[in-house]
Amino acid sequence: MSTSGRKKPRLVADKRHPQPKKKPAAAKKKPVTRRKKAAPRRKMRDSSKRIHNPVLAFFIRLLAGLLRLVWKITWRVSAVGAVLLALAIGYTYTTLPDLKSFLDGRSRGSVTLLDFKGDVFAWRGDQFGGVVSVGGVAKSLKNAVVATEDKRFYRHFGVSPRGVASAVRINLSEGRGPLSGHGGSTITQQTAKLICLGRRYDKSQWESEKAYVNDCRRSSLGRKAKEAIFSIAMELKYSKDEILSIYLNRAYFGGGAYGVEAAAQRYFDKSAARLTVGESAILAGLLTAPTRYAPTNDLKRSQDRAATVLRLMYEQDYLSRAEMEKAQANPAGLSSAAQAEAGGYFADWVMASGPEFFTRDTTEDVIIRTTLDQRLQKAAEEALKFVFENKVQEGSKAQAAIIVMSADGAVRALVGGRDTKVSGAFNRATQANRQTGSAFKPFVYATALDLGYSGNSTVLDEPYCLNIPGSGQWCPKNYDHKFHGEVTLTEALRKSYNIPAVKLSERVGRELVQKVASDFGIEGNLAEGPALALGASESTLLDMTGAYAGILNGGSSVTPYGLVELRLQGDDEPLMGAGGGIGERVIRQEAAQELIYMMNQVILSGTGRRAALPGYEAAGKTGTTQGARDAWFLGFTADYVAGVWMGYDDNTPLTGVTGGGLPAEIWKETMLRVHEGLKPRPLPMRPPEPVLAPIDRQDRGGQDRRNRDRSIENMLRRLLGG
Repeated sequence: MSTSGRKKPRLVADKRHPQPKKKPAAAKKKPVTRRKKAAPRRKMRDSSKRIHNPVLAFFIRLLAGLLRLVWKITWRVSAVGAVLLALAIGYTYTTLPDLKSFLDGRSRGSVTLLDFKGDVFAWRGDQFGGVVSVGGVAKSLKNAVVATEDKRFYRHFGVSPRGVASAVRINLSEGRGPLSGHGGSTITQQTAKLICLGRRYDKSQWESEKAYVNDCRRSSLGRKAKEAIFSIAMELKYSKDEILSIYLNRAYFGGGAYGVEAAAQRYFDKSAARLTVGESAILAGLLTAPTRYAPTNDLKRSQDRAATVLRLMYEQDYLSRAEMEKAQANPAGLSSAAQAEAGGYFADWVMASGPEFFTRDTTEDVIIRTTLDQRLQKAAEEALKFVFENKVQEGSKAQAAIIVMSADGAVRALVGGRDTKVSGAFNRATQANRQTGSAFKPFVYATALDLGYSGNSTVLDEPYCLNIPGSGQWCPKNYDHKFHGEVTLTEALRKSYNIPAVKLSERVGRELVQKVASDFGIEGNLAEGPALALGASESTLLDMTGAYAGILNGGSSVTPYGLVELRLQGDDEPLMGAGGGIGERVIRQEAAQELIYMMNQVILSGTGRRAALPGYEAAGKTGTTQGARDAWFLGFTADYVAGVWMGYDDNTPLTGVTGGGLPAEIWKETMLRVHEGLKPRPLPMRPPEPVLAPIDRQDRGGQDRRNRDRSIENMLRRLLGG
């Protein structure tokens, strides 16, 4: 066989081990398994490579590191904090006492005042009606308090983060600090604050009780934290109803009432178990601002607040719509005692006149029975209101005061100013010392009658002057600027002539007149000069009315009083009795009876005609001071003595007012109301004996002089206790 002449290639095997080509070093290190393990780091590096700004990449890495560090610290700190919080709560839990020790935390006691019948008419101090439990109060009260103060009370653990956050948001939106204004506090937290985190008041640690209370009410962040710890501990120690019981017993409800039982008695004269829905709403509404919403301060405002509480109760299904609307349409009112504004001026006077450690600063619960007759008190208040509304110029700032008492000095009614619904106000009946004017003259005549003069004795009403050492000549003048010649003592008193009164005072002796007036109970510095007879001395309406009571009872001194009996609550035996009444005789009974006759003429046909009482015998005397700065009318029937003063607090002169004018009309309106239903009784009076010779013409060296000297001697012996 022939070929093409080419040489066939030599047969060889495939190259099984070819020489490796040179490749980049990285290519040699790409095993699959190794790439998978390094993938995350490479991705991280890849992502950082995608951030072309190296500074930004640095800060991102730094932030990531800080976050990891913060997390590590936070959970550790939180764990430590939780342990410390648990320890704090646990320790507080162990310090919480028995429930009973928290139910009455008052540092002061209370004073309950009863009228002469034994009915409550006033309260003072920190009133506490007794311990009550949630189960012992009206269900509507419990529901009203929860609906108003803490609707999630039975669902939280003592602190409500949602409530706190909401309160902070509201405070900030209203431009206040986060902790100022709305507190977001639960009932448990409010209870913790009421008991001052378990710390009791100690006089040795606090300069005053007010400082202690202010410290308990602080709203700092630290204080809030302590409150929260204490509240959680309380939730662990006590049941919800026990905590609510503490709250209802410790909360202040205005008007001096601490606890719902005292408040129910104070405002509605009933126990907390018998409260209606409307009454419960009023009490629950007081918790926000006890003084502002107190029904004794502003009943309409309190009822409006109660309407809001009723709406909240409806929204939380405690009331049906019909029940809410019925209660809102018929708001609760006040008891008669509450309407009297806690006894007003009379209660203030009794509290001021009693022993301080049993009245103003008592640490005990005290019961005081008084002489007050609430019917007569209402009569005096209505009379004053009637005259000022109908007979006094509108807008007048003039003031007036009234006292009604029995002949033995027992004060039955007392009005210390035109605003009768007050407590703690200036009492013009007992605190204002004012010049008495001609209302003092009966004591000049009392002195003369006791010395043997008669109402028929005469004196010359003519120009009369005296030389006053250091002042010169003084010449008294009558109110009508006239002289009336020879007049009887009865006529001189009936017309309130000044000159006869001064001449009579000088004749019997100023010292004796001062003695008689003082023994009848007119205290203070009596004038030394001849103007003594015209009422230049100052006195209170209380003292003047008491002195007139001495004339009515036959000439014996009288100490006005209002306190009949004082005892501790729960005790049957009184600690003290009445501090007043009839005292020593000042003038003869016959002289007193003749003086009553002369004063009766004042009302029948003299300066006091406007005080006449149809169907009743009455006696009295007008009084107007120089410049008409004070106007008085004082008088009595066989049953009661009453005194009226009128004037301005700043001594501004009265315009067109004398004692025989508006004061006499106030006295009349008062006594007409006081005597409603009383059978008229005659006054214990006797007409004067006839007298032959005028006082001015009696022979000082004759028998008249000797008789008068013996009368003076006997009078001095009696007055001085000889």
